[in-house]
Amino acid sequence: MSILVDHVSKLYGEQKALNAVSFTVNSGEIAGFIGPNGAGKSTLMKIICGLIQPSAGDVKVNGVDVATNSLEVRRKLGYLPENNPLYPDMYVEEYLAYVSGLYGLHSKERIKEVIGLTGLTPEKHKKIGILSKGYRQRVGLAQAIVHNPDVLILDEPTTGLDPNQILEIRNLISGLGKEKTVILSTHIMQEVEAICSRVIIINKGQIMADDLAGNIGNYNATDVHTIVVEFSEEPGDDIFNGLKQVELTRKLSERTWLMQTSGGTDIREELFRLAVKKGLVILSLHRKDRKLEDVFRELTT
Repeated sequence: MSILVDHVSKLYGEQKALNAVSFTVNSGEIAGFIGPNGAGKSTLMKIICGLIQPSAGDVKVNGVDVATNSLEVRRKLGYLPENNPLYPDMYVEEYLAYVSGLYGLHSKERIKEVIGLTGLTPEKHKKIGILSKGYRQRVGLAQAIVHNPDVLILDEPTTGLDPNQILEIRNLISGLGKEKTVILSTHIMQEVEAICSRVIIINKGQIMADDLAGNIGNYNATDVHTIVVEFSEEPGDDIFNGLKQVELTRKLSERTWLMQTSGGTDIREELFRLAVKKGLVILSLHRKDRKLEDVFRELTT
């Protein structure tokens, strides 16, 4: 089961929410969809689910056109929207049975299984309206997977959860992603790094990066190296004089400095020899790798 988004644009009057967005997510992939507020993430998710129509472009789920066969697509798709609308006067178990019935399913065993998977067992006999925000978020996730869909579209799935709950839901999504196609949006970079096999960065309605999670640190990378060094005692400000291709030095603390070098030059060996020459002891010396957060900031600011 795959999702194909082909040159999708969306206009709201004069405002262009999406501008010729294209990407593919295949079965067994968990794609992290990240971007600033207002970047177009939720709009695109609603288009994939067939809830709104694009102004231009096509979306296909397993070869089926969403615009012309939205009902067929929705049967194979689970969606957790950002605002997670629920029926507060219904009981948890009752609500999941209701949602399951909308798909023509009436399996009490499946409902029990989903309640267990999402950690709702202690709350299953309570009304949704009295649940905490974290448990309501779990109910939203449960309704998205109760019919065992092939595709999951999750908009901020861990919003409102505490750290232990976040870990549980991440593990659940990771397990589901082994056999399903999953797109999730989040503002939590650690979440993307922990569970996503693909990263798609969107800004102002345009795709800025689309790559495997393991490669995203090199995306749009320059040949600048960042070095962090800690001395046993405070060195003089002239410690770096004579080092070649050092473009920037910044004092992080009394004994710790950050340096940036150009031309891809690794100056760690040269710096070590210089410290020995000046009678200084280096406690730590390492090159700082670019992380997803660094790439995100570069591409969206």
